[in-house]
Amino acid sequence: MRPITLFTGQWADLPFEEVCRLAAEWGYDGLEIACSGDHFEVDKALADPDYSARKRKTLERHGLQVFALSNHLVGQAVCDHPIDERHRAIVPQRIWGDGEPEGVRRRAAAEMADTARAAAQLGVRTVVGFTGSSIWHTVAMFPPVPPETIERGYQDFAQRWHPILDVFDAEGVRFAHEVHPSEIAYDYWTTVHTLAAIDHRPAFGLNWDPSHFIWQDLDPVAFILDFADRIYHVDCKDTKVRCGDGRRGRLSSHLPWADLRRGWDFVSTGRGDVPWEDCFRALNAIGYTGPISIEWEDAGMDRLAGAPEALAFVRRLNAITPPSASFDAAFRSEPRS
Repeated sequence: MRPITLFTGQWADLPFEEVCRLAAEWGYDGLEIACSGDHFEVDKALADPDYSARKRKTLERHGLQVFALSNHLVGQAVCDHPIDERHRAIVPQRIWGDGEPEGVRRRAAAEMADTARAAAQLGVRTVVGFTGSSIWHTVAMFPPVPPETIERGYQDFAQRWHPILDVFDAEGVRFAHEVHPSEIAYDYWTTVHTLAAIDHRPAFGLNWDPSHFIWQDLDPVAFILDFADRIYHVDCKDTKVRCGDGRRGRLSSHLPWADLRRGWDFVSTGRGDVPWEDCFRALNAIGYTGPISIEWEDAGMDRLAGAPEALAFVRRLNAITPPSASFDAAFRSEPRS
């Protein structure tokens, strides 16, 4: 049975020990540990030979395992344009430095390489995260965007990430990129383009999280089947689309999470629009045996109630019997180019 873990990114305001205690009490099998707060600090892990061992002992004391590290926030700064106050708010001061954009990008890239080294030290073989994108700001396509601009964006991504992935290869660790708006791969075809840009390196795979597929009208089941060999990690986060009254648009109008005027929002797992049963049958169909990590992010519900509720829901899904051989063919979309 696949282990079910809690992603600690939304719990970084709590000490690591407290998050371990809560996850264990609720019945989680382990954690996807975020490089946030005191949960895991890459620089300290590399400077102190006993740091990772102490983290392991804390996990063991609570009967928990660790299957992945997450460094979404620093990864975002590797390729992003512009680099501004948003990044200053999410990356460590040692990465921000004086805020000069290219310096931030270089330090972020070095930290992602160090994250692979720290993951290996911890005994973890998957790092989940973002890549950032130098071309996301062109997504509205106006003023008109020349094809060369888009291609330069993928080239920039490849140039910045190939050296990082060299370190991942050397450490025996894989990077699982979360397909997500604001990233170089944010939907189906940008994922195809991204994998081609990185020469389909085995070190670079995908973190499947369907929450941002639904409001983009993407099929999360077909995504699993078509990118079967690249699904390196799974995050479960649900989405509810609220469009239909002519006012609530899909881009959400710069409104905060849980604002009812938004066209979509995150919800507690099981109450949204993700076809969860079909998704888990697809994970069975591709033979995915890794962790199922619950990323609980419903701003309209108390997380102390939502996190255990989500665990119970995902445990039921995780017990679904593997599908028949015809399932794959029934849901597979047209071949990728």
